[in-house]
Amino acid sequence: MVEDLAFYGIRNAQDVATCLNGYDQTAYPERSHWSFTRFYVPQAFDAGYRLVNDAGKLWEAFEAAHHKASLPGQLEIPMESFARAVEIVLKDSELRDARGYGPETVLWQHAVRHCGYVQSRHATGRVLASAA
Repeated sequence: MVEDLAFYGIRNAQDVATCLNGYDQTAYPERSHWSFTRFYVPQAFDAGYRLVNDAGKLWEAFEAAHHKASLPGQLEIPMESFARAVEIVLKDSELRDARGYGPETVLWQHAVRHCGYVQSRHATGRVLASAA
């Protein structure tokens, strides 16, 4: 028998931390010692910066965007929006890389505003509302 299994998005700061840790730990190419975080900000990474330490900042930025847009229901971040936000931060951070660098809260907020989260939730809401 086939069972339906629920697939959830990112639902709390711990989920954010788990995903960000993947950027910090996953080496590409394999066995290269170059994680995604290290690739974009090698000086900051070598000095100890890790994306996982910004999990609270990113969660709070999504939370603020969710509430500001008056979106219904609990915050649940789709991976597409999450990955886009992280990509925006990493690409911007690449230009600012230095020992002791870490993205400011305002950069995480900017990334969330531009990752498509609110727009996709509005679009999905209209589709779901018209289907009902």
